[in-house]
Amino acid sequence: MRKGQETRERLMDIAEAAILTKGFGATSIDEIIAEAQITKSGFFYHFRDKNELARALLQRYVDRDEEVLDDIFLRARELHDDPLHAFLIGLKLFAEMMADLPKGHPGCLIATYCYNERLFDREVCDLNRQAVLAWRQRFLTELNEISKIYPPRDKVDLEALADMVSSTVEGGIVMSKALGQPKILAEQILLFRSYVKLLFLPAAA
Repeated sequence: MRKGQETRERLMDIAEAAILTKGFGATSIDEIIAEAQITKSGFFYHFRDKNELARALLQRYVDRDEEVLDDIFLRARELHDDPLHAFLIGLKLFAEMMADLPKGHPGCLIATYCYNERLFDREVCDLNRQAVLAWRQRFLTELNEISKIYPPRDKVDLEALADMVSSTVEGGIVMSKALGQPKILAEQILLFRSYVKLLFLPAAA
């Protein structure tokens, strides 16, 4: 990685950690450049303003998020051909990954941006919305495939069920942080997994 790219990534790492800790509005350019030990002009060489930094941070976060989920659920498909069992395996792997974070999940930029949406321009808000919709579509695709083989045992809106993945993860992060108990996030994902299992598996199974 070239020095300029290394500096840009360093600035983003510092900014992301600060934003997840205290929010976007409370994170200043001055504190970012102080920790990075560069000049203000050095910062503006990489980012025109804080909104451009916010866009870059969010895009990087979304790209990494997608890569992680792709790895987990593609691996699950390799382990089982059946869509329901593969999905259950994927959720198990997801929960195990979260449980392996000794200090808990650092926080979600997407949620943080939602809490501070008035601080961002339309492009940042649109990118954030598309990230949420991408999670919905990812899991809705899985659930539609499952439901063709395993009709739900209760009346359920599959789109709402797909959104439940996001709400479970985000809620688990909040609960983990509020109570200082990192394991809660993994437990919440496993509870969602149990619900999916009960919803789709035939009673005899």
